[in-house]
Amino acid sequence: MVSRRSAWIVASLLSLLAGAVGTFATARAEVIRSVRIAPPDRVEIRLSEPLPQAALRPANFRISDAGAPDIPLAVKAVESPSPDRVVLTMGEKVSSTSVYRLDVLEPRESHTARPSPWGLLLTVVVSAALINNFVFTRYLGLCIFFGVSKKRDAALGMGLTFTFVMLTTGMFSWAIYSLVLKPLQLRFLQVLVFIGVVACLVQFLDTFLRKTQRELHKKFGIYLVLITTNCIILAVPLLNAASDATPLEAFGLAMGSGLGFALALFLMSCARERMELARVPESFQGLPIAFALAGLFALAFMGFSGLTFTR
Repeated sequence: MVSRRSAWIVASLLSLLAGAVGTFATARAEVIRSVRIAPPDRVEIRLSEPLPQAALRPANFRISDAGAPDIPLAVKAVESPSPDRVVLTMGEKVSSTSVYRLDVLEPRESHTARPSPWGLLLTVVVSAALINNFVFTRYLGLCIFFGVSKKRDAALGMGLTFTFVMLTTGMFSWAIYSLVLKPLQLRFLQVLVFIGVVACLVQFLDTFLRKTQRELHKKFGIYLVLITTNCIILAVPLLNAASDATPLEAFGLAMGSGLGFALALFLMSCARERMELARVPESFQGLPIAFALAGLFALAFMGFSGLTFTR
């Protein structure tokens, strides 16, 4: 009895081993090693082995946006500069910050092209700070912008404080929205929750600066409390919630917006200090010349529009 049971166990193990070996032997290694999006209209594919010449035709490749997988993008031409590399020329523009799905018919294989995390973070930060600066392109946060940009030291202090508040509240608001409000279907409370988060943090900063940096707290004045209802502070978590941003995108938008506001304050404070030494007509002194300077800075920042920082 023991010998029969042992023989049956050995036979079963050999059968399983033979099946596994057969499956491993017949398994085909993936041909596509990596896919890289090269704006404005190229897709580069790295291969582990060369494709047959018959497979190098546009109809053999299907590319679609991950958000709309049923709508394929037109492939105009296929080139193979080297045996392990294929370049697709698209009929429309592609973005290095979007997610695409590549399907190959022969040999049948699929691959997802995702943007580089560091490239995505750099793009979001630079875009929020320069290309879509909240002050010079969206005209938000003008109350604090004109009130604190009279002196350079106050502008630097407010810029650093604002960046810290922006980054902290942006990440806290994203966590609360993603982990609490969204799963519990309480999205209609997002504005109240975001204002509460900002108010708690600003109150902490107000108390901290009053105890440790009295001079800086006096220079900020009422504008430190106005951070609670500042347009930019509320715009960042609302934009993250509207776009279902990932943690990396939320961090990049908060960091870029804070740095962009700090840059705007610094540039404006430098210009306004220089204007104090200039002969400005009496009717233009004060806010009128400040609005004129802000308009000139806005025109200068329009030069960043259309730039792409990841290739």
